[in-house]
Amino acid sequence: MKKIFLFIIVLFSIFSCKQKESEPITLDQVSKQKVEQFGFDFNDFNVLRDTIKKGDTFGSLIENQNLGDKQVFDIIEKVKDSFDVRTIRIGKAYTFLRSKDRYKKPQYAIYQPDRASYYIIDFRDSVSVSKVTRPTRIKKRTIAGELNGSFSEELQRQKVDPALANKLIKVYAWSIDFFKLKKGDQFGVIFTERYIDDTIYDGVDSLSAAFFEYKGKMIYAFPFAQNENSGKIDYYDENGKALKNFFLKSPLKYANITSRFSRSRFHPVQMIWKAHKGTDYAAPTGTPIMTTASGIIEQTGYTAGNGNFVKVKHDRTYSTQYLHMSRILVRRGQRVAQGSVIGRVGSTGLATGPHVCYRFWKNGVQVDALRLKLPNSQLMESKNLPRFKKQIEPLKWELDSVANL
Repeated sequence: MKKIFLFIIVLFSIFSCKQKESEPITLDQVSKQKVEQFGFDFNDFNVLRDTIKKGDTFGSLIENQNLGDKQVFDIIEKVKDSFDVRTIRIGKAYTFLRSKDRYKKPQYAIYQPDRASYYIIDFRDSVSVSKVTRPTRIKKRTIAGELNGSFSEELQRQKVDPALANKLIKVYAWSIDFFKLKKGDQFGVIFTERYIDDTIYDGVDSLSAAFFEYKGKMIYAFPFAQNENSGKIDYYDENGKALKNFFLKSPLKYANITSRFSRSRFHPVQMIWKAHKGTDYAAPTGTPIMTTASGIIEQTGYTAGNGNFVKVKHDRTYSTQYLHMSRILVRRGQRVAQGSVIGRVGSTGLATGPHVCYRFWKNGVQVDALRLKLPNSQLMESKNLPRFKKQIEPLKWELDSVANL
């Protein structure tokens, strides 16, 4: 009987030990662990963490921390030379480190305008402000492959920040319609990414080189500053030809052509055959419409057929017009730069759905913009070509290597 009793005690002891091993850590135990951020051990304070809400001001935030109006005013006066209190933005994080007694008096406030830096406002004794910038490291990355869907989907598959797609769309705006990339088309991109404290990802930094297979041709893009002192970057192909043209290929970032320039087209609203002297690009209502080249707003207005429209005069030879807008965002006589948003897609006037009809004039005559050979931007100066070739040689070699060209 004693042996059975001893055996039961041993089993109970073993079971109790295993149970203790599997028990979760309690909140009391967690609180004893060191929680260090911004150079502080949070266990030493009563911590309040939140984000800036609509209507919040620096004054209102610290006023809620058991401080009187005069104290708030004095604090703002003391910090204004080091920290512009008007720059706090909705959605940005802040932290108050307060005393652990019943008064919860604020000791420090930390405001994070971005992931790479933060401000510390010290409320003890004489109020002071310090800005801390975290060390940032730039890492190079190369990706390549064949398209199986859209380019954005391919970036997602390779776990790349979508911001890279936006950069590339801007670079290739004059030479590639990304809607016309096909399954199996190759691409390669060399770019850099930012990391804070070597571990926190902070997005795409810059584009070093790229190529896309488009309509059977490899189109390269290399950044280069012709004037080294100015540092102004333009993009060129492997032969030093500028990618940037006088005109963008489309007034929309993502272009979907639904009707082309035609001498005779059946009008879907008027139900008659007539000339269609423009190119229709379908897009959701509200999509930004860009001017395809720099110029001066020649006309804005409304007609029964065109709806809300804008016409831009680019020089003595070329003008463009944008029809059926839901909103006009410019005024007559205003100067606009290439790519400026001048309105929003709509379906005003004679339209069956939201789109922009893009019209193009050359020497006062409406022409088909898609068939017109348009002028390029400034060519690379011959004296810069040797420096350019030397700079791009290792980049092109790397791109061609990853793509097996």
